[in-house]
Amino acid sequence: MSSDTSVRSDQPTADDGLPRVKGGIWGRQLAHYPATAPRAFYLAIVVLTTIVLYYELYIQGAVATSIITRFDMSFTYFVYISVAGGVTGALASLAAGLADRWGRANLVTYGVLLTGVLMVVGLPNANSKLVYLILFAALSAVEGVILVATPALVRDYSPQLGRASAMGFWTLGPVVGSLVVTEVSSHTFHGNHWEQQIRYSGYAALAVGVIAFIGLRELSPRLRDQLMVTLRDRVLIEAKARGVDPEQALQGSWRQMLKLDVIGSALAVSLMLIFYYTAVGFIVTYFATNFGYSLNRGNSLANWYWITNALALIIAGIVSDWLKVRKPFMVFGGIVGAVGIALFAIKAHDASTSYYTFALIFVIISAGGGIAYATWMASFTETVERHNPAATATGLAVWGGVLRTVVAIVLTILAVTQTATSVLVDKGPATQSILAKYPQQIATAQLIDPATSAALSKNPNDTAAGLKAAGEVQKGANVDLQEAIKRLLALKAVPKADLAYIQENGPKVLQAQKDSPNQWRTWWWLCFAGQILFLPFIFLMAGRWSPRKAREDLAEHEERVRQELAALGPKEG
Repeated sequence: MSSDTSVRSDQPTADDGLPRVKGGIWGRQLAHYPATAPRAFYLAIVVLTTIVLYYELYIQGAVATSIITRFDMSFTYFVYISVAGGVTGALASLAAGLADRWGRANLVTYGVLLTGVLMVVGLPNANSKLVYLILFAALSAVEGVILVATPALVRDYSPQLGRASAMGFWTLGPVVGSLVVTEVSSHTFHGNHWEQQIRYSGYAALAVGVIAFIGLRELSPRLRDQLMVTLRDRVLIEAKARGVDPEQALQGSWRQMLKLDVIGSALAVSLMLIFYYTAVGFIVTYFATNFGYSLNRGNSLANWYWITNALALIIAGIVSDWLKVRKPFMVFGGIVGAVGIALFAIKAHDASTSYYTFALIFVIISAGGGIAYATWMASFTETVERHNPAATATGLAVWGGVLRTVVAIVLTILAVTQTATSVLVDKGPATQSILAKYPQQIATAQLIDPATSAALSKNPNDTAAGLKAAGEVQKGANVDLQEAIKRLLALKAVPKADLAYIQENGPKVLQAQKDSPNQWRTWWWLCFAGQILFLPFIFLMAGRWSPRKAREDLAEHEERVRQELAALGPKEG
């Protein structure tokens, strides 16, 4: 075979000796493994697609308060929107196992175009909270399909020895997507026109969809169904491609993937990511309700997490490929992340904890998470390949389904347990607004016994109730009777609706402010438990612990490849 590694036509000639592949806007298949430059181009499209998908998914978190206000929904209802997205995403992820039959490039290209339409035309024009929920669930379903197809494409274009680096770049998707959300929203969103923020993400998706439509290609099934350890295997897999039957290779693929090492490791990483998904959806809300951070300050703090995570993903992937092992990185990253979450659970209960202390803790958590996740993704695809390289998309569908199911369950638990946050989000802003407008009057009203207030509300001319109220204000404020009566008369400046709102919800908000830190502390320890449960499942996954053993495996593999090429004869070799 010629040493020329340039990409050839999608439709090989008879001299190629390879079966014909599907071209056109539906086929998008390559008959030969691409050279480095086009391969990098295809991978760049995949990473760009992943970034824009997470931009679309996460943008609602940046404008959450405006969406809640627009549709008059509770914080709990808003959480359940994400739960609905998790459920539909899980079901769609399982259906995405069809990517092994329908093709990854098609699902990615047409899927991202569909999400763009939903974000430009659908969600911004929703006329009720139910319609918004349904449209977000539809968006999540498409996302569930694409985020199975994209790592499958990364696997196809990255031999095992470069897999962690490639997966490190792919896992930049959610991190860079989060950074895009915070950067765009912090510069263009000022508390109104949330619809335009949604549309911006849709425009980005449509632009990337056009790029994918023009440029994205995938390997033919006969090429991708084989195991590729190094780029030097390229000649061998092309020579063997004519003997691969894609349909036969996929027989029993679901049965092969429903194994403990596949399902168990997918569950383990989902538990490890509980803190991550909490941070994505609610960390800004958490710091706003518990520490009084503004939107910009909360997003600025979150950026310490995202930037560190991005660097850790890339560096861990490169070093893991250099040492040719994954498991030590997963263990190290998991332990570091667990230590960081434990520190956060302790310090987050202390109202005096500084911004930069939280930033340092976020650096620890995100560095550990990035190291563990980049190498886990590489190891997981290698674990799937251990069962059947042709069933990569099926294995990733299992992972996607498990992940989104866990996220849906976790968010449901969050909605049920974080009752204080729900009160602070739903009632806090209005309460604070009234308090800021009528501080003295509200302070006076809070000195009056609720029974006395009720009697005066029923009959403002009730002399006995009025005198009793004056006495309560006199005693509570430690003023004379004349000053107490003056303060009571000042209450007339407060609209009755506002006064009634404060009387009904003020105590609830005060109690929620006391309860919220304890409820969240319990949640952070739950995140810590998920991090610990991740560790034992590492032992089930494919790969060596020792770099020396990994190098020996590679030498044996290269010798087998040399022997197989020699056996094929000079024409193929």
